[in-house]
Amino acid sequence: MQTSVIESNPATKSRHFSNSLTDSGLVRNRGRDSALVLSLAGDCVAVLLGLLLGYWLRFHSGIIPLQIKGLTEPFDPSMISLSSYSRLIALGGVLLIGTFLYSGLYSVRNIMRFRRSALVIVRGSIFWFAAYLSFSLVVKFQPAISRMYVLSSLVSTVSILLLWRLLFHRILRAESFARVLRRNIVLVGWNNEVANLADAIESDASHPYRLIGVVEPPSASFKVPPPPGVPRLGSFDDLSGLIRDHRADMVVLGDLDMHSDRILEVANHCEREMVQFKIVPNYFQILVSGLQLETISGIPIMGVSELPLDRLVNRIIKRTIDIIGALVGLFLSAPLIAVFGTMVYLESPGPIFYFQTRTGRNGRNFRIIKLRSMRLDAEVAGAQWAKEGDPRRLKVGALMRSTNIDEVPQFWNVLKGEMSLVGPRPERPELIANFQYDIPHYNARLASKPGMTGWAQVNGLRGNTSLVERVRADLYYLENWSLWLDFQIMAQTFFRRKNAY
Repeated sequence: MQTSVIESNPATKSRHFSNSLTDSGLVRNRGRDSALVLSLAGDCVAVLLGLLLGYWLRFHSGIIPLQIKGLTEPFDPSMISLSSYSRLIALGGVLLIGTFLYSGLYSVRNIMRFRRSALVIVRGSIFWFAAYLSFSLVVKFQPAISRMYVLSSLVSTVSILLLWRLLFHRILRAESFARVLRRNIVLVGWNNEVANLADAIESDASHPYRLIGVVEPPSASFKVPPPPGVPRLGSFDDLSGLIRDHRADMVVLGDLDMHSDRILEVANHCEREMVQFKIVPNYFQILVSGLQLETISGIPIMGVSELPLDRLVNRIIKRTIDIIGALVGLFLSAPLIAVFGTMVYLESPGPIFYFQTRTGRNGRNFRIIKLRSMRLDAEVAGAQWAKEGDPRRLKVGALMRSTNIDEVPQFWNVLKGEMSLVGPRPERPELIANFQYDIPHYNARLASKPGMTGWAQVNGLRGNTSLVERVRADLYYLENWSLWLDFQIMAQTFFRRKNAY
């Protein structure tokens, strides 16, 4: 009877609707919005301070000479007062903040993650540097924008921004703030993919989500039982009440084995309670970042449509970097090849280069070239993995393998287009003949050119290590490719030598 009154009384219904909004996290939404606004305001102040510091460093500190032959343009010292430069400083600040806005810096997903925010700041600032200088070539400012001013401002602004963001991040990680900023997730059903999601959330103190618990599927039994540490909130029939009681912001459906009517029922519950509804696409266990919903003759279908390196412009950019890098690499490595090639010959007379058939993109074989690091009879017993303390290695070979010097002739493979500077490492056909059957998703890594170095290698997944983890790292690279990631991997190659034997 009471329910009937509530449904029929508009005023009571309005109050009930308002309470539902509050219970669904309206207060927390305001807290998140406030944190985003505060981060934007703090960034504006940091950018202004950085640009003013860059101005002082360039023109008044004496650290940078006013005239540097061949690097700085002539200018009238009377035209470089702060008042005359104020418009240029304001323009630079607007462009930089606009770049951050476009790059998604002010997103709830980034607010608690310093590393992710720092990466956006650094990449956005580098783009700003190029765009600001290019803009100055098109529009003739008076006074002209000093190139050294833009460079000094880049360094000072990024430094101040990162210091401010580090302080801001540490404040937000305090539980009193983090509790407001995190979004509450309720899971429906349990499987391996949901378990990985739960582990990722629980293991990351900076994660923007909080796991509230799991709801039983309609069958009232879990095919894969959740671990004891995950709260069981209740039955499927009480989903709406559980969403309100636990102030959920998002419901994630992990059990896609339930009937389609039940899945639609979950979506309807979320719509009524105004929380987000998400599905774990466990039918797609790899390359999920390429999942797209599209229509064919008006019928919606979902599938892996496109990865970053499927786009022509990205392949052209990557190939251009490969050609430049290969030419520079061959030039710089020529003395190394000569020195270590001589050492190899003196220790083990015979060919200093080692040619081997490897499997490349789309399963095509090619001959890879390396400096020989093992005895001539190293594979009399057949192909095998290198291992720690491998007795087949030459003395100089141990040094070459630990420092990747044996790989430098592969710049030639890169120049020929058989390899890339960065990508999944190529394996030997005889070793991988059965991998496509034994290692899940192994052949998916063959969607790109193999690399001289890769994400798996800089994370220590080389030699006699887990092939499953190695494939997982390679697929992560394919899903998340960017020029920045390539440069990051190339830089880490010189310092990360775990399992390089």
